[in-house]
Amino acid sequence: MTHMTPELWPERTGETSFWHRQIGPQPVRGQLVAPQELDICIIGAGFTGLWTAYYLARAAPALNIAVLEARQVGFGASGRNGGWMTGGFAWSHDRYLATSDAESLRAMVRAMAGTVDEIISVAQSASIDADIRRTDELLVATNAAQLSRLQAELQTRSFWGEDVHMIDAKALATRIKIPAAQGAMVVPNVARIQPAKLVQGLARLVETLGVQIFENTPATALHPGHVETPYGTVRARTILRATEAFTSQLAGHHRDLLPLNSAQIITAPLSAQTWDKIGWKGYEIFGDFANAYCYCQRTDDGRIAVGGRGIPYRFNNRLDTDGTPDDETIRRLIAVLRTHFPAAANAPIDHAWCGTLGVPRDWCARVDFDTSTRIGSAGGYVGVGVSTSNLAGRTLADLALDRTTALTCLPWVNRPLRKWEPEPLRWFGLRGMYKLLNAADRAEAKGANPSRLATLGAWIKNS
Repeated sequence: MTHMTPELWPERTGETSFWHRQIGPQPVRGQLVAPQELDICIIGAGFTGLWTAYYLARAAPALNIAVLEARQVGFGASGRNGGWMTGGFAWSHDRYLATSDAESLRAMVRAMAGTVDEIISVAQSASIDADIRRTDELLVATNAAQLSRLQAELQTRSFWGEDVHMIDAKALATRIKIPAAQGAMVVPNVARIQPAKLVQGLARLVETLGVQIFENTPATALHPGHVETPYGTVRARTILRATEAFTSQLAGHHRDLLPLNSAQIITAPLSAQTWDKIGWKGYEIFGDFANAYCYCQRTDDGRIAVGGRGIPYRFNNRLDTDGTPDDETIRRLIAVLRTHFPAAANAPIDHAWCGTLGVPRDWCARVDFDTSTRIGSAGGYVGVGVSTSNLAGRTLADLALDRTTALTCLPWVNRPLRKWEPEPLRWFGLRGMYKLLNAADRAEAKGANPSRLATLGAWIKNS
């Protein structure tokens, strides 16, 4: 176990996330106090639910729309994520090709790529200040095995029409100084954000359009035409579920989406001298090609946020307690900080938190809508939901309004749902997979090229 001096241990843990703490207390919205009759009921006041409400209210302002939120706006992944707005999405090329054609997939890539501009446009027009900064995504390889994965990923993304290119270690060093870097893949037209500011701003925006948001109002069950809550039944012709990882807590949906854990730490603001050693003047969002990868950002107030998986899954879909991570995960994230940013190795850690993201069994995001029951849903973003949720919201809105559009014809709409294995199989599978991936990273750091353990981990994931 790595020894950690007290001054490097996080000053705070949990409290949902640093992002929520940074913006301070927000207005408390009332809970449901009586049964409701609605046109459309949306479950979940995160990015997916709020974007869906926004596009519905804009397209059909006469509709009576309400959002039910079990806790507070942005309590889930929308207020805890790494602040990456990438225009990418979770998908498996082979699995999509089994049910679609190549041109449809390229249309999907183009639609996703447009989400960054769309979100920024809405935020600007509504004066939502979310520390949005246009930048590039840098995915760095620090050993030969990672470089091999980088080159393969570059070819795949280029084939499907994504705008990506590679830079060598020398070019990378002019942007950000990462020890042992051998090269990086650059993804342009992305953005870095403060997620809690964006989700709260979006909530205020939909309220100005007449959408009601009921906080502290969990949906305990949903059926065609009505949603049950502890405070009364909500009746609605159309019900849209935007619960992402929390889907696993709903009766009848325990095996739809697996709640995969992810955690972050954030430093105190770094000195100008430290930033001179690191570089990073372009505020790029930064990750690596490790099998158990990290994701990082430089904040507007000069901090480094570092995220990674930690304990990947808790038995029987158990969730964290208000974002409190375990000690071993914190140690791992501090080790990542020290490895990639040695100039900040002794920086005080201001906050550590965690959350869950929704993972489908095929690891592919999806949107669905049943025209007979008029129940729809979106999710399974596998950690890239900040921008994906916008396209999902637009698509759900079109489906709920019975429109046939270019969005409703994209290949992620109404993909067959493959459910997760029952316990304890999924616990053994997920925990085993990540043990193999972590072991592979250790082997690759010593020169394995690439580790067969990673191949075995990938087989478990894709079987």
